[in-house]
Amino acid sequence: MAAPLPMPLRRGWVVGLFLLAVLLRLPPGFAKSDDEACLYNLRRSLTDPNNSLRNWTAASFAAPCNGFTSYLLGVTCNNGRVYKLGLSGLGLGGTISPHVANCTNLQSLDLSANQLAGPIPPELSALLNLAVLNLSSNRLTGPIPPQLALCAYLNVIDLHSNDLSGPIPDQLGLLVRLSTFDVSYNRLEGPIPVLLANRSGMAAALPRFNASSFVGNRGLYGYPLPPMRGKGLSVLSIVAIGLGSGLLSLVLSFTAVCIWLRVTERAAMMASEEGKIPHLMPEY
Repeated sequence: MAAPLPMPLRRGWVVGLFLLAVLLRLPPGFAKSDDEACLYNLRRSLTDPNNSLRNWTAASFAAPCNGFTSYLLGVTCNNGRVYKLGLSGLGLGGTISPHVANCTNLQSLDLSANQLAGPIPPELSALLNLAVLNLSSNRLTGPIPPQLALCAYLNVIDLHSNDLSGPIPDQLGLLVRLSTFDVSYNRLEGPIPVLLANRSGMAAALPRFNASSFVGNRGLYGYPLPPMRGKGLSVLSIVAIGLGSGLLSLVLSFTAVCIWLRVTERAAMMASEEGKIPHLMPEY
């Protein structure tokens, strides 16, 4: 019988098998983790009615960066790698390709003010250096991926004015670098995570996002939004209830006094009539 493998070696085999399983589960194109696959697949997933991406060609994807420069519209490079993608306000349609995760050095992704539809790819969580995510003013649907909490360097998450649904993931409250958070004007529902709305304790020095970050979601409730109808009482409701209770007490007290006076008056009249009866009776 062969001798058992040493513990460190066995752990290495386990880690290796795990990574292999992860790679096998990734969609085609993820095994080649480079900027070429990122840009090529992103361009395929987009429609460009204004022909703004006319220089986004297959030939240019092979070498999108020349040191710190790029000739591709909206692409910023740093040390030969794609550093920023900024395609805001170009009238682009289509969807966001999950293969954007191949741009592993990406620190800023801005696809705002377009006509993009479909979900936010949870694969964006592979962008471990991402600091800015701006997908606002599109037509995105589905939930906010909780996997975004794996992007520990995120400073900005701007998803306002879409058609996103479901709850706000509690995990996003763990992003300690987050300074801007806007999910207003979607179809989100459920309670606002406490760690995003009212940071306290160890996170007391972190920003507290005000109501403007959450307005426009009819199913969303909790601080810092005002109480929803049916979720709590407004100040006017409390005042109205107080005035109503006071008025009811006054009416009941007045009615009780009237009844007491009426009863007292009748008793006095009956006593007076009883005193007159002997004088009216004949003597025998």
